[in-house]
Amino acid sequence: MSATADQAEPNLAVRLGFQPDQIVQEIGYDEDADQELREAIEAATGTELVDEEYDDVSDAVVLWFREDDGDLTDALVDALAYMEDGGSILLLTPKAGRDGYVEPSEIGEASTTAGLSATRSVNAGKDWIGSRLVTPKGAAKRR
Repeated sequence: MSATADQAEPNLAVRLGFQPDQIVQEIGYDEDADQELREAIEAATGTELVDEEYDDVSDAVVLWFREDDGDLTDALVDALAYMEDGGSILLLTPKAGRDGYVEPSEIGEASTTAGLSATRSVNAGKDWIGSRLVTPKGAAKRR
């Protein structure tokens, strides 16, 4: 891999809102997860991703979600419980044509129902699309 490619990957994580010293919890990891994106997030934050067993709140959540992983609204609400006020969720779903693809309308509906709004969607790797979700400003966090 070239030095330019090495520099580009952390920039994707920074564009997605990841910052130094953040604790990022990863939910739904499986062997199909994009390792380069995971490494870019770790490079941008300077910390390792923590898994679902982490027993404290995190600054952000990376949620890998596939069509047959259950109810997306429930997964988003559960992810909110792991997160500090003002944090964000990076929802990663397979791109169109890939196994586990999730319709954008389902993502929009589930996000709204969970009390989240999308700030951006990005190409997050060869097989994944990412949606950065945040609680709307002024919204009280549900507990």
